[in-house]
Amino acid sequence: MFADHDAYIAAAATDLRPALQHLRAQLAKALPDAQEAIAYNMPGFRIGKAIVAGYAAFSKQCGLYLAPAAIAAHADDIAAAGLKASKTGVTFTPAKPIPDALVKQLALASLRAQPG
Repeated sequence: MFADHDAYIAAAATDLRPALQHLRAQLAKALPDAQEAIAYNMPGFRIGKAIVAGYAAFSKQCGLYLAPAAIAAHADDIAAAGLKASKTGVTFTPAKPIPDALVKQLALASLRAQPG
């Protein structure tokens, strides 16, 4: 279990750290009312009890995890950026990051999809 976002990023592969730090900053900017949290052993941004957005590092890529409705609503934008998406996430690499504007759109769509 990681203590915080800094510890998670420090444990990631060296070549992925700058991409994770940039994504963290973009999510913090898009979700100013959110608190940083660790949930499911991943860093995320919480508003109330809900994790609105989370991210993770793998061996060769990173992932941004959101509400399924956010992914569905922006499927065309994700594809246009040349990225792959699952029901709840978008994967990317440092060489092909998620565009900042798309991170913001996805984060806000995920926020809107939260109950309450």
